[in-house]
Amino acid sequence: MFFAGLFGNTGSSVLADSDSGLWRSFLGSGRNSSGVRVTPETAMALPIMQNCVTLLAESTAQLPCEVFARQGDGRRVAAIHHPAYDVLRYQPNPFQTPYERLELLQMAVGLRGNGYELIERREDGNISALWPLATEKTQVLKGPDLLPYYRINGVSEPLPMRMIHHVRWVSHNGYIGLSPIDLHSEAVGLAQAVRHYTGKSFANGVTVSGVIERPKEVNAIKDQSTIDKIVNQWGEKFGGIDNAKKVALLQEGMTFKPVSMSNVDAEMVSILKLSGVDVARIYKIPLPMVNDLDKASYNTVEQLLIMYVVFGLLPWIKRHEQSMMRDFLLPQDRKNYFIEFNLSGLLRGDQKTRYEAYAIGRQWGWLSVNDIRRLENLPPIDGGDIYLQPLNMVDAKNGAAPGVSGPMSAADKSKLEPHLVEIEQVLNR
Repeated sequence: MFFAGLFGNTGSSVLADSDSGLWRSFLGSGRNSSGVRVTPETAMALPIMQNCVTLLAESTAQLPCEVFARQGDGRRVAAIHHPAYDVLRYQPNPFQTPYERLELLQMAVGLRGNGYELIERREDGNISALWPLATEKTQVLKGPDLLPYYRINGVSEPLPMRMIHHVRWVSHNGYIGLSPIDLHSEAVGLAQAVRHYTGKSFANGVTVSGVIERPKEVNAIKDQSTIDKIVNQWGEKFGGIDNAKKVALLQEGMTFKPVSMSNVDAEMVSILKLSGVDVARIYKIPLPMVNDLDKASYNTVEQLLIMYVVFGLLPWIKRHEQSMMRDFLLPQDRKNYFIEFNLSGLLRGDQKTRYEAYAIGRQWGWLSVNDIRRLENLPPIDGGDIYLQPLNMVDAKNGAAPGVSGPMSAADKSKLEPHLVEIEQVLNR
């Protein structure tokens, strides 16, 4: 699949960002005060992070993505004969479905800020297959021509831009996207530390939480092994959730002194909630979209869905669309073809609101019956391409209703006068 002769002489290249990518994926960011190692893999263990990342990936993958051709009258039609159409719509490679391909690519961009695919091309330059590449095994180089080149583990020479499909998040230098996990390692590390602390509290906690005290009159136990044995037996019998509500028997004048809950323990629920809100903010996702329905209502959920699509999902969609048009369409095809996702299904709203909007469009003449049926995935009907026009609407220039001529000519008046006389005689009877 790789032929060195296709790559050309790339000359000297430098890392586009020496402080990111390959090494950070192995070492973790290490830039958080919680002391927890933050990586994309550990971050995905957080339910809120997994929910945000997979929500964007699944939303992107389920949207129809097609190649369209522009026609002279401004309309667009599916370019079913374009070589990229079958690759994007039906089979990107022998083992992935279009849904799986987009889901994997968006997952990589959402977690690491960059997603890569190897482009397999036909002899005429059009794409024939797309193969996924591991982000952590790909480095971006800046060539002497200022174009990006890509070094992949196991490939001896860097690959040119025409062989790699690269989708990036926000970037400082235009070559490599920032990793959301690395950029917000403080917030993600706090969420991981809180969950780790909570888990350890349940694993090591004692239901009758406190300390065992012995009277001063009783000789102290000096043998450390005996002390360890007593403590270990106490932990085995009364530690953990499986030993909850067991009865303890104390001897030799021992007493049990409960230890009150610390402020950190008391605020644990609030800290967990706030850390989850921070993660949702990273991806601009409304909380009801990640199953936090505390302040949601039936009247607001629809508006929150539209907010999610417009401000949360649409920027990612635009990154994919424009990256695909850059990498998948030949320069001579870009004026006549374009690649687009169809988001109308997510913005349709409820049935009543949708039908009211159709009625307004039909009444004022910019929608026909077949236009509406097409939006509802219904087949066209005979005579359904007629556009209506309200009778009270007049042409602003001529002052007449559309289709009606201006002032009546003298010849027309002479033809009409006999009929006007007859009408007047009938009315006067």
